[in-house]
Formats: sequence, C-alpha cells, structure tokens
Amino acid sequence: MIENQKIRPSQVIGPLGEPLTLANLPPPSTRRWVVRRKAQVVAAVNGGLLTIDEVCARYALTLEEFSSWQRAIDRSGMPGLRVTRIQHYKSLYKRQQPL
Repeated sequence: MIENQKIRPSQVIGPLGEPLTLANLPPPSTRRWVVRRKAQVVAAVNGGLLTIDEVCARYALTLEEFSSWQRAIDRSGMPGLRVTRIQHYKSLYKRQQPL
C-alpha cells in the first residue's frame, strides 16, 4: 500500500530569481538577518522546500518573527523587510486600513 508522502521540490525560485536549494539557504548558525537572507527563507517556505516548523527550529526563530517576514514581503516586497523602514511601512498600512 502506498502511503501519503509529502513530495518536496529539490529547488525553488529564490527572491531574486535564482534557484534556491537546501544547500544554498542561509546556514543554521545565521544571527545577522539581512533582507536577502530573510527573503530566501520565506521563498523556501512558500515554495515547499521547508515547512514553517522546520524553519523556526533550524534558525531558532519564533513563529511571530517568521510570520512578520511573510507579511512584510506580501505587503511591500523585499524592501518591507528592511529594519530601518519598519515604522514607515507600519504607518503606511495603518493609514490604508478602513475605519
């Protein structure tokens, strides 16, 4: 009998259009999260390369932290991940919310 097995892709398209594999993801010891690395991790989850639980365990992230990266990319693309622009984007989206 065939069991349901999750088939994962061997590679996905990264945030800059490059092939992204488990081998070229940021290393698990990453502590400095630049925009590109955050975007690569989000792309890996969105493409099915890793699950959210695997990412949180691999990089010692909280679910809230990773979810904030996903929301930032969904709303503003890679520029939304810049730490120096978080307040700008927060105020921009608060103004766009209907009352």
